[in-house]
Amino acid sequence: MIETPAPPPMEIKAFPRWLSFFAPATPAGVILTDPAAIQSGFRSWQFKILVSSIIGYATFYLVRKNLPVAMPVMEHDLGISKSQLGLFLTLHGVLYGVSKFANGFFADRCNARAFMVVGLAASALLNLLFGLSSTVFALGFFWMLNGWVQGMGFPPCARLLTHWFSPRKLATKMSIWNTSHCIGGVVILLLTGYLVTRGWRLCFFVPAAMASLCTIFLWFTLADTPASVGLPEVEGSRAVSALRDGEKQDAWTVLVECVFRNKYIWLVSLANFFVYTLRYAVFDWGPTVLKEAKHIEIQHAAWMVAGFEVSGAFGALLGGWLTERFFGGRPMRACVFFMVFAGISLLLFWQVAAESKVLIATLLCCSGFFIYGPQCLIGIAAANLATKRAAASAVGLTGLFGYSSTVLSGWGLGTLVKHYGWNAAFIGLLGIAAIGTLVSLAAWPAKAHGYSEEDH
Repeated sequence: MIETPAPPPMEIKAFPRWLSFFAPATPAGVILTDPAAIQSGFRSWQFKILVSSIIGYATFYLVRKNLPVAMPVMEHDLGISKSQLGLFLTLHGVLYGVSKFANGFFADRCNARAFMVVGLAASALLNLLFGLSSTVFALGFFWMLNGWVQGMGFPPCARLLTHWFSPRKLATKMSIWNTSHCIGGVVILLLTGYLVTRGWRLCFFVPAAMASLCTIFLWFTLADTPASVGLPEVEGSRAVSALRDGEKQDAWTVLVECVFRNKYIWLVSLANFFVYTLRYAVFDWGPTVLKEAKHIEIQHAAWMVAGFEVSGAFGALLGGWLTERFFGGRPMRACVFFMVFAGISLLLFWQVAAESKVLIATLLCCSGFFIYGPQCLIGIAAANLATKRAAASAVGLTGLFGYSSTVLSGWGLGTLVKHYGWNAAFIGLLGIAAIGTLVSLAAWPAKAHGYSEEDH
């Protein structure tokens, strides 16, 4: 599990006293050298890191995806219009994407445990304040702030996974971790579906309490890096630098070298825009299209969308396995095939499903399976291309592109349906799937960090 020599340390300026809580964990005084102790230590800590980060990120979903189910009741009780509620979603999504990128830069240089705990605690507080509010201004203000602190969830997870797992195992481990999206999405859908009948404010109070308890759990189960608990660097995770010997690796230089100058990270990020357009078009508009175009009762529609999420977890797991087993650790190659079948699934859902509830649900689940594959694979690709030195920044950039798509999947799709109907919307989504496939194909040659040429 040891790799020598150690990579040149990235120059990190001392944190101001008021930000010292976020300073990276210092290495333990003694680093283990006994192979048996190292193996046992890694086995224990890697399990805790993976499980805790899954639980932690799923909990972020509980205090982010609780608004949609509460919206119809809020509209009735508070007299808030659909356009105002839609604006909450759009501004929240765009600000969340910007936050993921900005916080990705900071997370690469911060203690992942502290960063994630503070973000989740802040989101819990803002949910409490949102639930206590009644005016449009207050609700919008607190939900926009929540969008920002929600961007503190994914970047520390990227830092943890790339520091604790070998690049050769990253695709599988990140695909397992990616199930946190689906776990959180399904849990909050079912939870708020129960709570909203007892008052919409409970949809924010109860998840806030659950998130607060989770912060305590994360504090005692996460560790920033292997060195912070006396373990050596993970095998294969050493980043190969293009810098000359003796040249300082300050934060900006690393960001430029590992992210901004890597054309494949830009292609991966662009692909994420189209993947997220499909993902949120189905997730946000799924109940509506099922009710209006497929004549499904709204309570059944909610369960079908939950099936879309659950199927996505299996798609993510298969994508990670295929990447390591058949594509030499190059996720974008698997992504091409997933995008093709995502488009086919949406086409069949549109044209073939007709009035059969079983067939409608099956094809919707197929869409989730193939859409969540690329959603997971793009994060793996970005993290591996940027290496552990800038993994959080890279996935933050993909998030910026991904959540910018809410303008298209939300306002854009709604406007298209209003003027031209659902048939035009499906044609537009098929075009998005086709473009996403071509962009993924352009990233086909991208090499995976930690793999030899023979693996490719």
